[in-house]
Amino acid sequence: MSNILIINGTQPYEFAPGRLNASFAENARSALSRQGHSIRLTNIAEGYDIEAEVDAHVWADVVIMQFPVNWMGTPWVFKKYMDDVYTAGMDGRLSFGDGRKPNAQKANYGMGGTLKNTRYMLSVTFNAPKEAFDDPSEPFFAGGSVDDLLRPVHLNAKFLGMQQLPTFAAFDVVKNLNIESDFKRFDAHLTAVFDEAHHVPA
Repeated sequence: MSNILIINGTQPYEFAPGRLNASFAENARSALSRQGHSIRLTNIAEGYDIEAEVDAHVWADVVIMQFPVNWMGTPWVFKKYMDDVYTAGMDGRLSFGDGRKPNAQKANYGMGGTLKNTRYMLSVTFNAPKEAFDDPSEPFFAGGSVDDLLRPVHLNAKFLGMQQLPTFAAFDVVKNLNIESDFKRFDAHLTAVFDEAHHVPA
């Protein structure tokens, strides 16, 4: 069984209090706990201890990042969390600086991560419909995928040495929310991903 850190990166607003992402995070905690995994859940908007979060990343075999995509990226509280926690961990716990060495100062930027046996999964919610992605005829994303859009988040994880698991996305959650279908897909995604995680060598 695995140690799993779930990070709920939602910033609640009056018009969007964050219940959906909190529910996804709680769903993951419940489902994975039933499978026998050890779970830690951080709700960023409720506050966090930087050192405890660094320790939680070191402890975790898998990190699940749950957040709504706000203005094409993470909510500001989640970006602040990364600034706080990841920077504190650059002392060798999460990475050895930026990966460059004194005798090769132009090489291997971003390759100093220490979490090489840790996997991560993005679970995100969108106002955008699924049809906006992966379709070159749609002018905004112009054929780009969800993972293309979230490349900075993937690169942050790569900076720490983490290995990517398949991303989950719930679409059109403002205008055409389908909670029952989305949670069924999420449960199936968790089952498939964690079955894969147990059978593929780290």
